[in-house]
Amino acid sequence: MPLPNIIYLHSHDTGRYISPYGHAIETPNLQKLAEGGLLFRQAFCAAPTCSPSRAALLTGQAPHSAGLIGLAHRGFRLNDPTQHLATTLSNAGYHCALAGVQHVAAGEDIQKLGYHTIFENKNCAEQNAVEFLNHASHTKGSRQPFFLDIGFNETHRTGSHFNRENGAPVQRGDGKYSGVPLHLPDNETTRADFADYAASAKTLDEKYGQVLEALERNGLSENTLVICTTDHGLAFPGMKCSLTDRGIGVLFILRGAGIPQGKICDSLMSQIDIYPTLCELLEIEKPNWLQGQSLWPVIQGQAREVNDAIFAEVTYHAAYEPQRCVRTPRWKYIRRFDERGKVVLPNCDDSPTKAWLLERGWANRPLPQEQLFDLWFDPQEMNNLAGKKEAANALDEMRWRLDNWMESTNDPLLQGPVAPPRGAQINDPDGQSPNETPRTIE
Repeated sequence: MPLPNIIYLHSHDTGRYISPYGHAIETPNLQKLAEGGLLFRQAFCAAPTCSPSRAALLTGQAPHSAGLIGLAHRGFRLNDPTQHLATTLSNAGYHCALAGVQHVAAGEDIQKLGYHTIFENKNCAEQNAVEFLNHASHTKGSRQPFFLDIGFNETHRTGSHFNRENGAPVQRGDGKYSGVPLHLPDNETTRADFADYAASAKTLDEKYGQVLEALERNGLSENTLVICTTDHGLAFPGMKCSLTDRGIGVLFILRGAGIPQGKICDSLMSQIDIYPTLCELLEIEKPNWLQGQSLWPVIQGQAREVNDAIFAEVTYHAAYEPQRCVRTPRWKYIRRFDERGKVVLPNCDDSPTKAWLLERGWANRPLPQEQLFDLWFDPQEMNNLAGKKEAANALDEMRWRLDNWMESTNDPLLQGPVAPPRGAQINDPDGQSPNETPRTIE
């Protein structure tokens, strides 16, 4: 049997806020994709910040192991760009193409990732992808499989609103009947802000629909694996750049190439598991740097779990904010490695919701060094049990799990504060916004 084609559909800042996860958001194409494939309800990124998250997925290892502990466009780099999935697939005989956003490398490093075709206009991802699929349908006789990486910006904020990246007007939703994420106050400001997110998600879904329709129209669906996910949670306070489930919880849908149809999976998984899963599916050798677990036994119904815990991290986003977490099916443990004790505002995208909270004293709200949450009884992660007698055994276990993982992956935080590389652009943690002028490390 020929190797399957692979389409990797991904977005900025979408979390799980689409209709297949039960939200009243108009995403019919994603709903159809989920109903024709396998949806993971307990999928998590390895970092709730853009470049480190994508680096983890595409190298199959923790961001600090891959070297990308900050944003690629701000001067952070992979240790080895050839560890990227595209290089491994290229070596296995795939033609690898990139349409839209990748956000793992910048400058000359992009050419080292393993892509054969890179479409220049990243704001026309769906058009370029459709063009690629139309051409692929005429060359099926060549039998060369393709890996098509398609990245979208629609649910990413520009300024403080959800914009089209090509300068089109701000996308507006109707806030009168909008809900808001449960940890946020429900008021006119937050409803309008979230309605704008929902409008951008609808546009994202329409573009996904164009790609999936082209796949079907060109007769390529049967032998194509579709991987659909996002980098991390929404660009709202307490979500993106947060190690709560609101920040690290992501959508993850697989369809085609032997994937069960119309199924839901509650197994705990991290995006670093995608790389080894593909290696097993394609029967290619797993690179020795991979840290994730293949999900294939779960997908095939041969196992209920392959992970008893997943891990995530933040080191740099706009500013330095070192923290790590471990999550099991029941417990979440978050540890901060500085002594600020308050929110790092430059690591929260500007928004009407952020402005509303700041006007009411959010900047002065304390943040503890350690947090422990019992997810069975506190799924919104509001009741910190760290230091509570009844949770002492759980705290000890989760501390041990995190320490063991940090040691086994040679986490640089074990040696103290992590310095940014020369040339990196870093905001002051005491600032207010990621849009303030950063300083460049000499």
